[in-house]
Amino acid sequence: MATIVYGIWDGAVIDHRNGDGDASSLFPSLAGFGEFNPGNPIRAFFGDRGFLIFDRTVSLLDALRRQLAKAEEQSCGKCTPCRMGTALIGESLAALAAGESAPLDLDTVAMLGRQMAETSLCGLGRTTPIALLAALTHFRDVIEAEIASGAARTVQHGMDYMTAPCIEACPSKINVPRYIDYIRDGKPEHSLGVILQKYPMAATCGRVCVRFCEMACRRNLVDEAVGIKILKRYVADHQKGPNALRFSRDLIASSHPPEMRVAVVGGGPAGISCAYHLLLHGYHVDILEAMAEPGGMAAIGIPSYRLPKDVLRSETDIILALGGRFLFNQAMGRDFTIDTLFERGYRSVFLSLGCQQGTPMGVADEDSSALGYETGIGFLLKVHDHIAGTRLTRLCGDVVVVGGGNVAMDCVRSALRMGAERVHLLYRRTREDMPADHEEIEAAEAEGVIVHFLTNPAKIIHENGRVVGLDVVSMRQTEIDAKGRRNVEPVPGSERRMECSVLISAIGQQVRKGVVGPTDGVTMTRWGCIEAAPTDLATSRPGVFAGGDCVSGPSTLIHAMAAGLKAARSIDDYIQRGYTRFFPRSRMRQILNEHKLLAADCVELPVRLEYRVHHPELDPEVRRTMFEEVETTISDADAYREARRCMRCYRIYSVITEQPIPEGAA
Repeated sequence: MATIVYGIWDGAVIDHRNGDGDASSLFPSLAGFGEFNPGNPIRAFFGDRGFLIFDRTVSLLDALRRQLAKAEEQSCGKCTPCRMGTALIGESLAALAAGESAPLDLDTVAMLGRQMAETSLCGLGRTTPIALLAALTHFRDVIEAEIASGAARTVQHGMDYMTAPCIEACPSKINVPRYIDYIRDGKPEHSLGVILQKYPMAATCGRVCVRFCEMACRRNLVDEAVGIKILKRYVADHQKGPNALRFSRDLIASSHPPEMRVAVVGGGPAGISCAYHLLLHGYHVDILEAMAEPGGMAAIGIPSYRLPKDVLRSETDIILALGGRFLFNQAMGRDFTIDTLFERGYRSVFLSLGCQQGTPMGVADEDSSALGYETGIGFLLKVHDHIAGTRLTRLCGDVVVVGGGNVAMDCVRSALRMGAERVHLLYRRTREDMPADHEEIEAAEAEGVIVHFLTNPAKIIHENGRVVGLDVVSMRQTEIDAKGRRNVEPVPGSERRMECSVLISAIGQQVRKGVVGPTDGVTMTRWGCIEAAPTDLATSRPGVFAGGDCVSGPSTLIHAMAAGLKAARSIDDYIQRGYTRFFPRSRMRQILNEHKLLAADCVELPVRLEYRVHHPELDPEVRRTMFEEVETTISDADAYREARRCMRCYRIYSVITEQPIPEGAA
């Protein structure tokens, strides 16, 4: 790692200006903290936990000036300490750096900084002065020497980045506090606009997102996380009717010539997101989809009680409104190959195939052809057809589902609605280990699903080619594994039999075999996924990019849409420049994540305990009998109340580099 010359981080003062010592052992997370972009060393870093100087020639005063200037630019202006403090301190630091008479001296700057930190109404005003106050307290001599010598007058290279814990936790990096601010200001259409900068499926995500942002919400340390997903659904649903935000080709700034065509293989969330952003850039986009409708796993894998089909269709229709085309019943490997796509004149190809093949459990006497045996994906496809009325399916007797993710939750809740007398869920670990959304688990139990934790299938029982039951075994926890979870092992002598008429294996999915062939020139991983570079999603074949579940394995809708955005940027660069650009904001996010630089604590704000608003929902005894949507949209009053709970936990991070940082995008 780079040697720390001086600084302060989490209250620990480092001062090696005399060359005596090394702080590497104090900050193991900073290992590899060297270059910002290739050949461009990081000279200093400033954040909400302090600052670190790696190059003694860095101007501390100029770096602080930059950080305050960014804070002044981003201040919402709703409270005086932040609005006036950032302006007055920033103006004073700029004047001092320029060798001019300043409105405030250093003592007054420190006093005003303390007022900002103690009395501002949001995280921006409270955290920005931390580095400034640390510098004035412990390294004032450096600042005074720079003022006296004029060393602070050289403008330094670098960048300033404002973010929040919820933003960094979101795979799509949506500016969550900003869209909540617009709700608080009574401008839901502006709020939706913030979301649409990242992806088009706001109403869909507002119903099924797994809420990484809420897990990171600092309000958790006060009472409960802000209902970010609830508010997203509110602004998306608010746009229905005559005031709805209209999509048309007029949104496209300029259209490329007809030969600027891109093929997107797969019409799921990743493909929809990629096509959306490419269309907005003026490309002509065709989405080749193996099924007869768009949406991918969002269409066939999420039952309508969670995601009504008309909601999903209204958002996939955005592609048509922007001039894109869907080519249905077109399966890669059967109807076309990558070679034929390039022969048709497409300049680039994005593979967003998804994982639509179930994974076997690997237990004794497992036979996928047996009557009553289903994979999770296969069963949800039957549910989809049942709801659509194209193929009715009724269940009876006991149904057993094996798995612990959201697909398993969708299977058990759908099985109840399709007539099963009792539905059992088997999961080999504990409730705390289940990857499914905890709200989905609670909803399933409320509807009557019987959950068996620390229980694993051992053998499937058949009679005359039909599943009639299975032998299960109890599990017990052992040592902690590499992921921080306890391993499990069978309990000797705990075997027992469970009867069932249907057994559903919902333990995972994979890319359908044979879709990508040896002649496609695309490298596959040993897990059967497409190999793509994490920085730009480029595959081993030039011009072909890949993202979503076919690269990562089964993941979430929000991860898929984030991959679609990244792929669209890379494809645009590939076609226009022949290479993909460096994105400074993406690099800053990588630094924050890899080196764990975001503060984990909660900035104390003057807030009162006020628990979150919840969606109105149907009674469990009623909803378990039908596929109508369980939850409804919150009211305007509840949306305003929930938006007010946001503490706007913005922080500003600044990096000083040796050379200018290449221009890119967000």
